[in-house]
Amino acid sequence: MNKIFEVPMYPYARHPDQDEVTPVRRPVVIIGAGPIGLGAAIDLAQQDIPVVILDDNDKVSFGSRAICFAKRPLEILDRLGCGAPMVDKGELWNKGRVFFGEKNVYTFDLLEEEGHKNPAFINLQQYYFEEYMVDRVFALQAEGKPIEIRGKNRVDAIGAHDTHVTLEIDTPDGPYNLEADWLIAADGANSPTRRMLGLDFDGRVFEDNFLIADVIMKADFPTERWFWFDPPFNKGQSALLHKQPDDVWRIDLQLGWDIDKEEEKKPENVIPRLKAMLGDDAEFELEWVSIYTFQCRRMDRFRYGRTLFAGDAAHQVSPFGARGANSGLQDTDNLAWKLKLVIDGTADASLLDTYSDERVYGADENILNSTRSTDFITPKSEMSRILRDAVLDLSEQHEFARPLVNSGRLSVPCTYDGSSLNGPDELGGPERTRVGSPCVDVKLKTGYLLDMLGDKFTILTIDTDAPDTLTEAGITATRLALSTSDDPTGALHERYLDEASNGIYLIRPDQHVAARWDTYNETAMRAAIRTAIGKE
Repeated sequence: MNKIFEVPMYPYARHPDQDEVTPVRRPVVIIGAGPIGLGAAIDLAQQDIPVVILDDNDKVSFGSRAICFAKRPLEILDRLGCGAPMVDKGELWNKGRVFFGEKNVYTFDLLEEEGHKNPAFINLQQYYFEEYMVDRVFALQAEGKPIEIRGKNRVDAIGAHDTHVTLEIDTPDGPYNLEADWLIAADGANSPTRRMLGLDFDGRVFEDNFLIADVIMKADFPTERWFWFDPPFNKGQSALLHKQPDDVWRIDLQLGWDIDKEEEKKPENVIPRLKAMLGDDAEFELEWVSIYTFQCRRMDRFRYGRTLFAGDAAHQVSPFGARGANSGLQDTDNLAWKLKLVIDGTADASLLDTYSDERVYGADENILNSTRSTDFITPKSEMSRILRDAVLDLSEQHEFARPLVNSGRLSVPCTYDGSSLNGPDELGGPERTRVGSPCVDVKLKTGYLLDMLGDKFTILTIDTDAPDTLTEAGITATRLALSTSDDPTGALHERYLDEASNGIYLIRPDQHVAARWDTYNETAMRAAIRTAIGKE
């Protein structure tokens, strides 16, 4: 059994801040050293923004927890310098199967096209995920980047002020006080920060309960997502099977409403359920067991003065669909570049309101999809069940019915349609790369497109001309000049031009499209840059 989650990775060490009579002021403090807090910290440190991470733990998470990481977050992690080890360690998958009873009613492929650096999904235990991110923190420290992580530093009280946030922190050596110009709360679904500030969630909590069991076993199941409706080993309920590294398998079993959670987690009750699924002769070892309920909730907004909420601290969705950690990393991707511009004085603090606006929009999209998945997986009436079962029966023979089957609409990145930061869309190009969308990867002769874009404002030109750089409102946008001749497969043209013969894209630091045109116009480009940082 893997014991990585028992080893302290950032053990407590007394910090000079604890000996200061007057509380030290830090530019950014992050509460929570999970994937979201670490992601925000790494992003800021890479941009030379000093950041301190506080966590009441000193090691990675216990149990595999979040395991499914989608293509877009993997692209973000590439930019953060820790995507490659995760993909190397993870179980890569693009395909899945849906079963109804004992029948495999259909299969699906999430990434049928070529020319992407990253797979549709990997499965990787959260403790590995956090380990690689903590390793990245240490690597940045070795490079002299301004990032630190303080274990066994529990925040017990928070004071919100117009110009800063005050923190009362408890440690093994006793309490001390710290101040932050900006506070990022990434302290999970039960966020103490949210509670201390008197804030809450709105949304639905469903009554169904699900058992998670991670088992270590040798098995020849393929690396695919298998989902059962009404399986013979869990009649009237659902089940999910996923492969993880190290011969660990994730099994989710629906249990129903009124259960004794502590009783259901006992090995003597878990093991018979697993043997019913895997066979009486199956040999396995339990690594981790938990029980969860579906929740689809979010805060009213994600910015409260100088405190910004991200990840599960800001929003929760049911786990089917892998929208939790994946959407949290998209939160930090949206937040970090905006916070840097505000700290540098390039943008007004109001730019951070657009972090809330855009990510609330993304959270609502996730909650809508997650709620629909939950209602399909767990019908609330006999008529709903009859309708669902009819759809499942039809899907075996009829392709039109398959999009109606909802075993968890899998995570896709959000397009910020209607954002106040969006500029003009005057190219008439493909829908998938419209303004507000994340850029789509392309394999070119010289490498992958997303690697070339980096984390700065970019003017992407395809078979047309523009200046090499353009400075406006404190932003310097750098040109990336490409030609369709750089891509013999035609994917660049298909994904970015479609029927157009040439095009120009303004790309934000989070690689979302800010504006696009067919030809360069300096006045329009300058206006779009100002719009993209909230100055117009």
